[in-house]
Amino acid sequence: MFNNTNAFKRSFLRYFLLVFTVIYTNVTFAQTAQKGWVGTWGTARQLVEPNNMAPAPGLANNTIRQLVAVSIGGKKIRLKFSNEFSKAATTLKKVQIAVSKGGSAIDESTTKTLMFNGKEEVTMEPGVEITSDEISFKLTPRMQVAITIAYGQVSETVTGHPGSRTTSYILPGNQTGANTDYSAAVKTDHWYTVIGIDVQNKSKKAGAVATFGDSITDGRGSGTNKQNRWPDIFSMELLKDNATKDVGVLNMGIGGNAVLRGGLGPYALSRFEHDVLNQAGIKWVIIYEGVNDLGGKRDSTMAYRTASDLIAAYEKMIGQAHAKGIKVYGATIMAFKGNSYYNKHSEGARQKVNEWIRNSGKFDAVIDFDKTLRDPADPEMLLDSAQSGANDHLHPNEQGYVMMGKSIDLNLFK
Repeated sequence: MFNNTNAFKRSFLRYFLLVFTVIYTNVTFAQTAQKGWVGTWGTARQLVEPNNMAPAPGLANNTIRQLVAVSIGGKKIRLKFSNEFSKAATTLKKVQIAVSKGGSAIDESTTKTLMFNGKEEVTMEPGVEITSDEISFKLTPRMQVAITIAYGQVSETVTGHPGSRTTSYILPGNQTGANTDYSAAVKTDHWYTVIGIDVQNKSKKAGAVATFGDSITDGRGSGTNKQNRWPDIFSMELLKDNATKDVGVLNMGIGGNAVLRGGLGPYALSRFEHDVLNQAGIKWVIIYEGVNDLGGKRDSTMAYRTASDLIAAYEKMIGQAHAKGIKVYGATIMAFKGNSYYNKHSEGARQKVNEWIRNSGKFDAVIDFDKTLRDPADPEMLLDSAQSGANDHLHPNEQGYVMMGKSIDLNLFK
């Protein structure tokens, strides 16, 4: 009888916790929707590799100013920070946001200090992500803002996003005072800790689209500090149309990322929930990933199996997104002949996957990047004028990213 009673108590406790979690989650999502929160900028978090860690003097007890370009505007914002892949606690002693004037310069009159449950300082334990309290801030579309973080203790393993294509500035000590001179700051082209900005936008047309992919979405081959990755170009196109001007674009690309296993950062299937499904105001996702899974497969059996596994992974992500009412658009994998990834087996697998993307009917729509950038004279190659180098033939250049961003049908987001 005693054992049965304890078992009943344990079962009841598990049931209570499950119900509480479901109710709490639904209430949180409902409150987010009611307040009109929409993602305006985001980056995919990952464990920062040793060669991409902040240069001396480092982050601990020092200050970093990081620049990001948002997509849509609004009058209230909140920021997200992550210690997800860190093994020790990280303390943010003070965090400020201001309008960037280019480089390390800011408009001091726009500076706002973020609060976390009413306090300036916050400590993130390992595996934790936090969101700041909402603040009033006049954010305009495509505005570049500077996020200045004064750190206390910092985990030796850092969560961030190495592929920023944007310069950050590090100074020793707490440099969050007014009119700080950043002329002697150490520069590094990486982001650390900050992973997102949400804006309050109550327009019925408002929503966010996550661009989910690898280095091509992350922007390898685009211009440093130019904010001209294909998701940036796409965002600019959305802003030109009155019916889509309230659609935020979140870049969830990771250089070297794979869908199934291996690669850099958490593989796509494992990060899809966090990077797509749980974003504020998310209504659409463009899935453009798979080349790092296909590349270099050296026999037909392995290539065929990988293609089949990719298709199954796409179907799984489509099902997860549809269950939350999110539309899923599939982008075809672009040509890579001339790159070390290319051989007849990997090319055959690419063709198999693209045929499924175009014709299976599983996606809500298809964005044919392959057709946009392939060379008509050799469809297994990228246009030479649109690819990023003689030894690359995989990543687009700045012109190629413009072509990609402008090729997307805006009617899909109305």
